[in-house]
Amino acid sequence: MEVRRLSGTDGARQARGLAVVIDVFRAFTTAAFIMANGADRIIPVEGIDEAFRIRGEHPAWVLAGEEHGFKVPGFDYGNSPADVEHVDFTGRTVIQRTSSGTRGIALSSGADEVLPGSFVMADAIIRHINRSHPDVVCLVAMGWEGERPALEDDLCAEYIEAKLMGAEPDFQGMCRRIREDPSGAKFFGPDQTTFKERDFQLAMSLNQFGFTLRVERGDYPYFRIVDGKSV
Repeated sequence: MEVRRLSGTDGARQARGLAVVIDVFRAFTTAAFIMANGADRIIPVEGIDEAFRIRGEHPAWVLAGEEHGFKVPGFDYGNSPADVEHVDFTGRTVIQRTSSGTRGIALSSGADEVLPGSFVMADAIIRHINRSHPDVVCLVAMGWEGERPALEDDLCAEYIEAKLMGAEPDFQGMCRRIREDPSGAKFFGPDQTTFKERDFQLAMSLNQFGFTLRVERGDYPYFRIVDGKSV
């Protein structure tokens, strides 16, 4: 098995084989909580206009996501796992649009199989890869808006790669590095409310869920749960 480390939107375009598109803060942490809370599926989209167009065709569907980190006006939810942690999504379809993660999903169409990645599903993703035996695994760390590296995504890719190779990464050390980095420190700023401290705590809840999400092809590509259930 060949493991390739890729970054951002360019990396998503290059992804082949089995691709894990990683967005820890916060798209695919939020997506995991939504699915764990009973959602039927999540439809990831690249653009805001596309999200509103689909919502117009399906008024009962839920809109969640952000632009530049902030909730999009007219969306039902932003991109905060803390905001959806206790929401009952049973049977609902959620349209998710984010500046980084869902764009990466849309751009990774050259891969045979695509999994959204974050720490809360990390070991389940590793188990799925090991069961699938792909020739190529691409770990795409999406970073900030798909344009700049973000330590949390790079370290999530490092964690997955290390365990695939039989090593045991130092997750607590990773947590400390992310907390001290500007990408983590922003959740502890006293004067802002968009990036909540609870978001950081939830995003760093390693293996909170025992399932993997996978992109399924259809009229709209969508996430569904495979290989397990919430724990």
